[in-house]
Amino acid sequence: MTPLFEFRNLSVSIAGSEVLHRISLVIPDSKLTVIAGASGSGKSTLLRCCNRLEVPSAGTVSYLGQEIASLDPLLHRRRVAMVFQHPVTFPGSVLDNLQAASPGLSVQAAEELCDRVSIKRDLLDREADTLSGGEAQRMVIARALAAQPKVLLADEPTSALDGDSTERMEELALSLLDQGIAVVWVTHDRAQISRLAQHLVVLKSGELLFSGSADDPDAASAIDESWFNKEE
Repeated sequence: MTPLFEFRNLSVSIAGSEVLHRISLVIPDSKLTVIAGASGSGKSTLLRCCNRLEVPSAGTVSYLGQEIASLDPLLHRRRVAMVFQHPVTFPGSVLDNLQAASPGLSVQAAEELCDRVSIKRDLLDREADTLSGGEAQRMVIARALAAQPKVLLADEPTSALDGDSTERMEELALSLLDQGIAVVWVTHDRAQISRLAQHLVVLKSGELLFSGSADDPDAASAIDESWFNKEE
């Protein structure tokens, strides 16, 4: 089966400093992949390479067998949507935000998106900047889903949320798999890895420590090395 993403000898330098060094791995389709590592390990940079928000200094990234560098970036970002640690809301109502991603989106379709991400339908008329953190993050995911992506990239989307909102976000991520949407999720929360990861990538200081099934016995030792033996 063609992998969802494939990285070949990928290196990324930012402001003259190498952030990722010769990373080679595959991310499978139809699974929830967690990219994990301590702070500064390069996990967010790796995720950003998946939709061309970061450009490699060496090596290649492929999406379903096609090099990302050859794809139209705007079209690719509609297929491979991304949400961030702090949700970015647009001016206007929640409905306005959803219609920004899909002009002409009907109220009925917007209500169905609300149902998919477990936010109340009556929030559609609410100004987006008045939502709670958890509501805003789920609204941002609904906005991404309005464009009918094949993949959702999530960069530490629960790090600023409380326990209840985090639980709802994790349930949402798992439900997206049932809807045919692959999820790649970045976290530095060790407990979250065990709750979410079906496939696991572990980084340390820009280098790959582990890539494989989260049930692999080597996964736990890689996690320990990334967290407890990180370079100061």
